[in-house]
Amino acid sequence: MDLQSLAVILQAALSPNPNERKAAEERLNQFQYTAQHLVRLFQIIVDNNCDLAVRQVASIHFKNFVAKHWAPHEPDEKQKISPSDKEVVRNNILVFVAQVPPLLRAQLGECLKTIVHEDYPEQWPGLLHWLKHSLQDEQQIYGALFVLRILSRKYEFKSDEERTPVYLIVEETFPHLLNIFNRLIHIVNPSLEVAELIKLICKTFWSSIYLEIPKQLFDPNVFNAWMVLFLNILERPVPVEGQPTDPELRKTWGWWKVKKWTVHILNRLYTRFGDLKLQKPENKAFAQMFQKNFAGKILECHLNLLNVIRTGGYLPDRVVNLILQYLSNSISKNSMYQLFQPKLDIVLFEIIFPLMCFNDNDQKLWDEDPHEYVRKGYDIIEDLYSPRTAAMDFVSELVRKRGKDNLKKFILFIVEIFKRYNDANPKYKPYRQKDGALLAIGALCDKLKQAEPYKGELENMLVQHVFPEFSSPVGHLRAKAAWVAGQYSHINFENQNNFLKAFHSVVAGMRDPELPVRVDSVFALRSFVEASKDLGEIRPLLPSLLDEFFKLMNEVENEDLVFTLETIVDKFGEEMAPYAFGLCQNLANAFWKCMNTAEAEDEADDPGALAAVGCLRAISTILESVSRLPNLFVEIEPTLLPIMRRMLTTDGQEVFEEVLEIVSYMTFFSPSISLEMWSLWPLMIEALRDWAIDFFPNILVPLDNYISRSTTHFLTCKNPDYQQSLWSMLSTIMLDVNLEDGDIEPAPKLIQVVFQNCRGHVDVWIEPYLSITMERLRKAEKPYLKCLLMQVVADALYYNAALTLGILHKLGVAAEVFKLWFDMLQKVKKSGARANFRRVHDKKVCCLGLTSLLALPGDQLPSDALLGVFKATLDLLVAYKDQVAEEAKEEDGNDDDDDMDNFQTDDEDGDEDGSDKEMGVDAEDGDEADSVKLQKLAAQAKAFRPNDEDDDDSDDDYTDDEELQSPIDEVDPFVYFVDTIKGLQALDPTRFRSLNEQLDFHYQALANGVAQHAEQRRVEIEREKLEKVAATS
Repeated sequence: MDLQSLAVILQAALSPNPNERKAAEERLNQFQYTAQHLVRLFQIIVDNNCDLAVRQVASIHFKNFVAKHWAPHEPDEKQKISPSDKEVVRNNILVFVAQVPPLLRAQLGECLKTIVHEDYPEQWPGLLHWLKHSLQDEQQIYGALFVLRILSRKYEFKSDEERTPVYLIVEETFPHLLNIFNRLIHIVNPSLEVAELIKLICKTFWSSIYLEIPKQLFDPNVFNAWMVLFLNILERPVPVEGQPTDPELRKTWGWWKVKKWTVHILNRLYTRFGDLKLQKPENKAFAQMFQKNFAGKILECHLNLLNVIRTGGYLPDRVVNLILQYLSNSISKNSMYQLFQPKLDIVLFEIIFPLMCFNDNDQKLWDEDPHEYVRKGYDIIEDLYSPRTAAMDFVSELVRKRGKDNLKKFILFIVEIFKRYNDANPKYKPYRQKDGALLAIGALCDKLKQAEPYKGELENMLVQHVFPEFSSPVGHLRAKAAWVAGQYSHINFENQNNFLKAFHSVVAGMRDPELPVRVDSVFALRSFVEASKDLGEIRPLLPSLLDEFFKLMNEVENEDLVFTLETIVDKFGEEMAPYAFGLCQNLANAFWKCMNTAEAEDEADDPGALAAVGCLRAISTILESVSRLPNLFVEIEPTLLPIMRRMLTTDGQEVFEEVLEIVSYMTFFSPSISLEMWSLWPLMIEALRDWAIDFFPNILVPLDNYISRSTTHFLTCKNPDYQQSLWSMLSTIMLDVNLEDGDIEPAPKLIQVVFQNCRGHVDVWIEPYLSITMERLRKAEKPYLKCLLMQVVADALYYNAALTLGILHKLGVAAEVFKLWFDMLQKVKKSGARANFRRVHDKKVCCLGLTSLLALPGDQLPSDALLGVFKATLDLLVAYKDQVAEEAKEEDGNDDDDDMDNFQTDDEDGDEDGSDKEMGVDAEDGDEADSVKLQKLAAQAKAFRPNDEDDDDSDDDYTDDEELQSPIDEVDPFVYFVDTIKGLQALDPTRFRSLNEQLDFHYQALANGVAQHAEQRRVEIEREKLEKVAATS
């Protein structure tokens, strides 16, 4: 397509007629992969004779195409842009990026960022040479600085080897940057263009020193030259002429941007490289030099800058915030504190405290946009830029590190404000100062709760100075009173009526006419609910509380609101049952509202998106609290189904984990799984196959629930065919060589779920599942996955030993499987502990599988194999019994001696009085739920591949993150073993006698011990059944 035709299509893309626009977009998409299309777009962008609107459309298409196709995103993806077109773009974009209007430069800058990140230095080695040359050409300086900024940013967060190119960039360009910087600084009456150039130099310097200082700057002369320039910028006043009057434009004005980046750089040098305590030995000299030559000078400049706001001058919020961060970091350093101390009172009382007070901007926002006031007040990002937050942090750090000198005088200052406020005529009360004083008291909560004599006076302080403001005529004081009361709700109230007064005042605040008061009251309520020792005081208020809560949720999208609801639900548990349905309905409505807002904003971290996650989390908390009331789930299901259906697709990727938790609760606690809930199965299977492999452990839980709690439907339904869809998904995942072992661990667990729950009904699936299990087992490297795959074999044997053994022979893997299994059972770590099948559940599955083999006739299991299986099963039963006993001790502190002396083993902790040490059986590491023990053993975790002694393997692999229930929970392995042997003895006495004669004394003793323990277990099981019946009745 020629340039003229392309320009016409781009013009049509601007048409007000939607049909013309759509046709133009389709034509652009049709030609986007043709040769030179990208070059022609670029030609239109840089053509000054072309209409600016058309050039802008071209720049957007150019940027999007470069971002999507400059480099392939997949290994086997074809290149969409020819090498010759790339070369043309690279050669020309450097020249034109500085020449096009700012509107287009922003788009080309994004393209440059993509190209630099993908091509430098390998495919674009000439870029650095161009930069070096252009920095020496007066006509090219702006373009060179613009490009250098983009290049330096590529390495801003890179460390170690990835950072290596920075050294050459600095070596080649920084001497020229320094010369340019020096010339710019000495221009009399500099223009705004000069500010732009200095800003680009500052940002390049920032990116280059963010993680570490390049070695060239360790030269004292070079570093000193840079610091002279930065200090010059810091000290010199910002030009008055040309400053915008609009506050939003003023803070982004070029010269204030230069001031901000200078303060930013000096803070970074001070906090990261100028602190002796943080430095590596080789950088100590630099830190000492910085402290000696520059830290104090910077402090002096910062204090002079702050003095501007003391006298009513202007300083952007971000600059104030950064300066206060520098001051806070100086408090703990003796030399800096000594320099600072003479001016400390002025800074503290005349600069810091006024920043903590309610101001004109707050009042304007409160009146004109209370929703924005609330958002800013609870936005963590806003805190990073807020002078008020930095002022609070300064006060907290001062009393923490230098409390002896400063806490008393600061509290006396606050008390004096309280006194002046109380004494003043209502017309002239210093409401804003009182607000700042309350903020200070709240910020110092943790310190005052510990320090004498203040901790004994806190209740009195609340009664005298905080409680009266609940009825203040000024809204921001009512809000602050609620916030401070929440901060101190956990103190020990001598007079419980004071706690109740504060609590009721906070509840009343939820009905305040001012939105920020209502919001602060809800957040404070959370603290009071947590601190409450008598829920009887709150219980009667629950209906009205929840009503006010949801009114507020309809007004404000904030995840902290949902935290309060979660706290209430968690505290009251099943008592929330009467409100559960209404709560879920309100939360579902709030969720849809939040999602609509988030989609409109198109930002994942938008407050609406965060609040949406909070709504789902709160729903889960409610479902958990009423888990023993299954009929409630039937009532709630229709409300939650639309959320689950929509959010189990790609639309719900941001909330997928939270939705899966809700699905898990609904499929586990409902009396039965409805057909409507079954309609979610295909969505989860499809998600797993397409994009949700990272969520496989979460999806495992509801899939297990479907199979185990609605087994008949799983087995009989053919439209859709759930068995077939499960096989299709599992076989695809198990055989995908691109998936790591850790990714597919839930797959063998699901196969086990099928075998255990569908015993006798899925004979046709045993061979396919065993086949993919064997194939994956040969490729598996991670020991934990090998154990899981081997347990599929064990479960198949328990399902039907004769069928399974026949299939293993048919597949030609029987000998291979049993050799590997026995090797894994016998392998121990260097500590002597078992390397494999370390969970109680793992051992049990293996016991049941091996025991099932013992019932096979002689033509299927020869006598020598019978003996090996019998002995291996006995050893495993011993280990299983020991681990169960150990965990029981840890759970209830029962340290009684083991009741089966002939089962004593040589355990890992050094028990030396066991009688069967020669067995080599270990007391196991502990079940996966025992996280404390797992932490102790984490360092010892080793891999347990039969041929790789030293492979690492984390004990974390053995944590039971899903705690799934299973039909084999009701099967006692000792009883099952003894019953199987009794069956063998009855059916084939000769075979049984032969087996018994081949056992040595050691294994005969073990067999007798197992038999005795099995009888003991029968008695215990019967007793447990009777107790359960009695408890139920």
